Amino acid sequence: MELAELKGKIREIKDFPTEGVLFKDITTLLKDADAFRYVVDRLAEKYQWSRIDLVVAVESRGFIFGGALAHALKAGFVPVRKLGKLPGKTIEVEYELEYGRDALAIHEDAIHPGQRVLAVDDLLATGGTMSATLRLIEQLGGQVVGVVFLIELGFLHGREKLKSYPIHSLIVYD
Repeated sequence: MELAELKGKIREIKDFPTEGVLFKDITTLLKDADAFRYVVDRLAEKYQWSRIDLVVAVESRGFIFGGALAHALKAGFVPVRKLGKLPGKTIEVEYELEYGRDALAIHEDAIHPGQRVLAVDDLLATGGTMSATLRLIEQLGGQVVGVVFLIELGFLHGREKLKSYPIHSLIVYD
């Protein structure tokens, strides 16, 4: 499958969730079995020899790719969620949004020191959510082997916020 064909599977919705935003809707890609398999296979092949112990994915669309990548890499899966969504003891981190603050949580026993972790989300925009996720991973002693995204909005420069990590994005919109 060519990159242009894969991009064609992503629907663009104007003014969602707010006016002026061109939303990249991946549900049209996900329902295409060949396209979904292609994405998972391409993301997994980059890390197939990296001895990944855990795939950590961000709520909610990141879970779609995180679970599939964990399966493909024969690794465990760890969810990162918004506050109050995980049972049991968690650690949390706050991060800046364009207009305000938010917070993410992970189970305090989700990662053991030295475990090799691949962090996953569907989209890299400004980098705030993934930056917070990486802080959680490192607070638990995880070693970040890589950070992967289906889509990167290059014009938002989120990669700059994550520049000390190896990043792989399958599709980049400049």
